[in-house]
Amino acid sequence: MNLIGNGMLALLRHPEQAARLAARDAGPGLLTTAVEELLRYDSPVRDATFRCTAEPIDLHGRTIGAGEIVSLLIGSANRDEERFADPDRLDLGRTPNDHLAFGYGPHFCIGAGLARLEGAVAFPLLLNRLGRVELAKPADELPWRPARVMRGLAALPVVRR
Repeated sequence: MNLIGNGMLALLRHPEQAARLAARDAGPGLLTTAVEELLRYDSPVRDATFRCTAEPIDLHGRTIGAGEIVSLLIGSANRDEERFADPDRLDLGRTPNDHLAFGYGPHFCIGAGLARLEGAVAFPLLLNRLGRVELAKPADELPWRPARVMRGLAALPVVRR
């Protein structure tokens, strides 16, 4: 749900990318990379759950002691300029795109395949069926669901043009 809402907001704010995805000649390759980029660009999961260090860890010149609680910011990791070229730019054809929107390793999201499939169905369908739409209010006035871990819109009001 948050992938589709956040992704549609990103596409509405970047109409050139939306047009690229809606084009008849876009092909399945672009759809695959587009879903991954929309996951990276505004991840539906903002923060990973808290973790507790088992032993001291040196990280960027600082030490996190054993037994300390840390929270990993997925949204921040997905905008890491050391990992992604021009990370604040939405590029539906971005490759490689090794984002962390679904976590990693033993904490990888069990629903990742379903979410990707839903995005692959929803984005082209919405872009083509809705036609030319725009945000009904400024993006900074949109309501977000109050949550620490998840990041998603409470509503995405649009108007047809």
